[in-house]
Amino acid sequence: MAVKNYVLVCGGSACESAKGNDIYKSLLHQAEVQGVSNDLQIVKTGCFGFCEKGPIVKVLPDEAFYVEVKPDDAEEIISENIVKGRMVDRLLYKEEGKKDFKPENIKFYQKQERIVLRNCGLIDPESIDEYIARDGYMGLEKALFELTPEQILDELNKSGLRGRGGAGFPTGLKWSFTQRIESDQKYVVCNADEGDPGAYMDRATLEGDPHSVIEAMTIAGKCVGADKGAIYIRAEYPLAIKRLEIAMDQARERGLLGDNILGTDFSFDLEIRLGAGAFVCGEETALLASIEGKRGMPIPKPPFPAAKGLFGKPTVINNVETYANIPVIISKGGDWFAQFGTEKSKGTKVFALTGKIKNSGLIEVPMGITLREIVFDIGGGIPGGKKFKAVQTGGPSGGVLTEDFLDTPIDFDSLISVGSMMGSGGMIVMDEDDCMVDVAKFYLDFCVEESCGKCAPCRIGTKKLYEILDKISKGKGDIEDLQKMKDMGQAMKKASLCGLGQTAPNPVLSVLNAFEDEVLEHIHNGKCRAGKCKDLVQYSIDESKCIGCTVCARKCPVNCITGDRKVAHVIDQSRCVKCGACYDSCKFGAVLVS
Repeated sequence: MAVKNYVLVCGGSACESAKGNDIYKSLLHQAEVQGVSNDLQIVKTGCFGFCEKGPIVKVLPDEAFYVEVKPDDAEEIISENIVKGRMVDRLLYKEEGKKDFKPENIKFYQKQERIVLRNCGLIDPESIDEYIARDGYMGLEKALFELTPEQILDELNKSGLRGRGGAGFPTGLKWSFTQRIESDQKYVVCNADEGDPGAYMDRATLEGDPHSVIEAMTIAGKCVGADKGAIYIRAEYPLAIKRLEIAMDQARERGLLGDNILGTDFSFDLEIRLGAGAFVCGEETALLASIEGKRGMPIPKPPFPAAKGLFGKPTVINNVETYANIPVIISKGGDWFAQFGTEKSKGTKVFALTGKIKNSGLIEVPMGITLREIVFDIGGGIPGGKKFKAVQTGGPSGGVLTEDFLDTPIDFDSLISVGSMMGSGGMIVMDEDDCMVDVAKFYLDFCVEESCGKCAPCRIGTKKLYEILDKISKGKGDIEDLQKMKDMGQAMKKASLCGLGQTAPNPVLSVLNAFEDEVLEHIHNGKCRAGKCKDLVQYSIDESKCIGCTVCARKCPVNCITGDRKVAHVIDQSRCVKCGACYDSCKFGAVLVS
């Protein structure tokens, strides 16, 4: 039965945690109470991407774009927008005083190109019919009935698609290695072990469009001659796992997964393998070992998994984002995909844009876009009038890029040429309040914890680098430490067994390259200009600015601030734990950091 309106409710993990499910239920309830349940369809979708403004509700065909919606808003959305045909003004997204409620008018979306996220926020990820209605499984149909395995490879090669897991290896070439090998058994594996701090691209893709990955893996099976596959995903992604299970069951019911797919002699099926959350299992050989029931540790390459992978058999392994591109490449052709991006980096890239940025969220941009466009046009710049300082790309595997690199095109080769890397797609923006020694320490601490310990360069190198940075952050470093870190970092890059150890020193080396003066300040002057290194910071109160409002004293967790009302307060330095609560709470700029 045709309906007059569609109400799309963000059902990604972030909005679910912000009562997105309650909003969905409230809308259903209000539609029933107000007698319009037959006039509209309320759909819980995947992530809209604009996480900063979630939970988001979109009403079609009006294109009303409601942000920061609460369950109690459901009554007004139904009564005004659905019953009376009037948009709820107070909930509409506004930008620079204008009500730019259509997504194409919102700056956050204007420079984006959504290929991987083409269905996220538009369809119910738990409905195979909605996926099919958006041309889903057309790529598989074409691969089964119109293309030979060689022609599938031709389309991939024409597309120029490179692996989105970080290494950027050409996907068509990777598949061709497995295809050429004769074997009684081959496998197709999806790496959904997403562990970079601040990154959630793969989780959001699986939550919002699980069928795209299932379709792509089935196409891969047809191409290389595999009949079994596995999706390795972190157990702490329960929503993505649930939607994958639903999608796989639906695909089997429709004859799109399992024996004799669509009546052909091709059979292919998938299973889900849960990971325990070890970062090193993002390394393909460690991931395969984990699936085999072994401890997730990498092994030297070659042989590469394409020739000797899961259980010693030829295996195609790609990550979620890489697979999500495949169906549309096959259905529309490699030349269509190759029109996006740069000469050597085709297509788009999904980033999780987070940190000190006005519009945080999930973005998909064409390769070649500049950092400046991402940070200031899409991200809206730095909040609070603060100054941009740097952006970390590639998570712990990448490096920091300063203002000097804001006009760097975002593609595989350009990022490597300036000392960073694409990585899986984490992008964390920093402002003037961030200390780069502290930032490097954060990433090293992460790598120390996540190193599997198998090879000495990684196991010992990450620990030693962290210890030196910790010493510098306490004002106890010396000038020789800089060269030690550089030498150690280069040795780790050359001698570590896998990508974790090879890239772990990148944040340190890039900080030394771009912010050596800031590191030297810690060493020579015992100063942390950002006030993040507690041992180098002292808080005091400017008597001329303090009005005695007592807010700082009430916020202080150790009660070391004293003073009567309307009288300048004083900090007892011997008891101060340097948490910064007084600095953050003072509205008069009376708390000083030195």
